[in-house]
Amino acid sequence: PTRDGLEIVGYLTRAKDNGEATPLILRVHGGPWLRDYWGFSALDQWFANRGYATLSVNYRGSTGYGKTFQHMGDGQWGIGGMQHDLTDAVQWAIQQGIADPERICIYGGSYGGYACLAGLAFTPDLYRCGVDIVGPSNVKTMLDGIPAYWGPLRKQMLLKIGNVDADQDLNTKISPLFHVDKIKAPLLIGQGANDPRVKRADADRIAFSMKAKGIPVECVLSWIFPP
Repeated sequence: PTRDGLEIVGYLTRAKDNGEATPLILRVHGGPWLRDYWGFSALDQWFANRGYATLSVNYRGSTGYGKTFQHMGDGQWGIGGMQHDLTDAVQWAIQQGIADPERICIYGGSYGGYACLAGLAFTPDLYRCGVDIVGPSNVKTMLDGIPAYWGPLRKQMLLKIGNVDADQDLNTKISPLFHVDKIKAPLLIGQGANDPRVKRADADRIAFSMKAKGIPVECVLSWIFPP
């Protein structure tokens, strides 16, 4: 259950249950207009083998639960309902005695990476660490990287995210890059050196700002060149 009375569906993978709360990895799916499915996950099994519980939830805006549920995510990035659903899922796991509240990690790629950065910036006391894989830290910069022939997609994203082109205040509110001063937890960034959508410069800005504050951050670059 979420704070506003919505019920969301999630999948929990645990190591052998010994009755004690364990470290928890909140694994956030990308998209965000995709969903997690029930089934075997090699990644979740690997985490469980190392003693971590893994929770993945289909937050509002995810597909597969009808148009109404999907549109509940409109305008809810970062500081809105999409991120609140993730926070509420973690709180549920803590209340159920599944997760150790002092050892929570948020992990994800693409939108999941954005959610990781938003989680560290907007709920800094909830997470012990984060793993961001090609997550956009500046929403406007990400949209500006969309090529012209993807114009209809860009227009659709503005309708669903909010018009960050015309509203710089909105972009500042929902983009973790402008809230680095709130981050407390160590961060691992996986970034493509030549990524045309999620710019390396934005990852560098977060990394350099965190280093200046003395917060551990590691950035792993992938150098992939066209043939």
